Amino acid sequence: MPVMTTHSPIRTEIAGVPVMDLARQFGTPTFVYDAAKILERLADLKAFDSVRFAQKACSNLAIVDLIRRHGGLVDAVSAYEVRRALAAGYEPHGSPPPVVYTADIFDAESLDLVVEKNIHVNCGSPDMIDQYGSRAPGREITLRINPGFGHGHSQKTNTGGDSSKHGIWHEQLHDCLVNADNYGLSITGLHMHIGSGVDFEHLSQVCDAMEKAAVELGRSLKTISTGGGLPTPYREEDTHIDIGKFFELWNSTRNRLEDRFGHEIRLEVEPGRYLSAESGYLIAEIRAVKKQADNTYYLVDAGFNNLARPILYGAYHPISIAPADGDVHRPLVDVVVGGPLCESGDIFTQEEGGFVARRALPVAAVGDLLVIECAGAYGSVMGSNYNSKPMAAEVLLQDGRADLIRRRQTFEEMVAGEIIPGRA
Repeated sequence: MPVMTTHSPIRTEIAGVPVMDLARQFGTPTFVYDAAKILERLADLKAFDSVRFAQKACSNLAIVDLIRRHGGLVDAVSAYEVRRALAAGYEPHGSPPPVVYTADIFDAESLDLVVEKNIHVNCGSPDMIDQYGSRAPGREITLRINPGFGHGHSQKTNTGGDSSKHGIWHEQLHDCLVNADNYGLSITGLHMHIGSGVDFEHLSQVCDAMEKAAVELGRSLKTISTGGGLPTPYREEDTHIDIGKFFELWNSTRNRLEDRFGHEIRLEVEPGRYLSAESGYLIAEIRAVKKQADNTYYLVDAGFNNLARPILYGAYHPISIAPADGDVHRPLVDVVVGGPLCESGDIFTQEEGGFVARRALPVAAVGDLLVIECAGAYGSVMGSNYNSKPMAAEVLLQDGRADLIRRRQTFEEMVAGEIIPGRA
């Protein structure tokens, strides 16, 4: 049965390591990842033939390598994500493909790279078939199909329907089959992903749409991919998805297709957030406590340059306090949590639409630490240098050890690519 999450507003340790020790050793703000949680979520999906990590969620080389060493495959959405996968130890090609390039376009660099390295391509637009086929005729490809509908926890995470740029429109599938055949491309896989935040009513529709597209594709089909979008519990009332039910819906679709075509079909799932979100914590230091009329603000040294999900989607993250003095018996007070950036929207406790919200947190003071939880997906990877803030450090916790996996960016690294004309 799905398990409801629990959350304490006081956190003194992460995976057995004191939060204060992590801050003293690595500074703030710092992302910390619990390797055991990533591997636990990877094991949840063992019923699938392949688990392909959507590395855009958390693409640090150490994380990608961890997943590779424990049997996960990887998805890449850019030329440099392909290079990351190869740098983390993945072979460029094999069966099933260790690395798949999934996108709606090729830029010049990505097209050159997938052709040179023989990276499997998941085409999200008809033009990609022409561009790839003219350079690499005779290879195998996958098609990402937009089934004509979508679903997501935010409109910005809805990846299906006519308001989404993603995927090949379902009514264009036949034309794409003909075009691929003109280049000698064999379409061996179909992929559907309609958005982040699965519910079983929409999932059943996706399974039906996948089966219909697969029948039109025919016997060349070797793999169907469920895409990603598996939900992560962020709020107290959230539950984990019933993975058994999720698998059975897709497995039934796969079984019907195998009966129809008379050969085995691989069933692949493509989690990103599901694997890494719960593993991640953003540790920040409270640098000011301000009273503004009826609102009390905890202002910390992390901002939306570190974690953009709240300002992008009004996303909710659990937040806790790590007291500097070790006192875990503090009363709660309603506060607003904000960052250091020169932007009114730099608020971690906001709702979609930018509405500032309050959160019940322990009474805190300058020097206490604030921990933003479930921050392992779309955190560091969306980081920026806005306000000339350095990229945060990243740390991986495994077997009681804390390893630095990305040092804090220096000023020299930040400006290394910038040039003042005429200055030697």
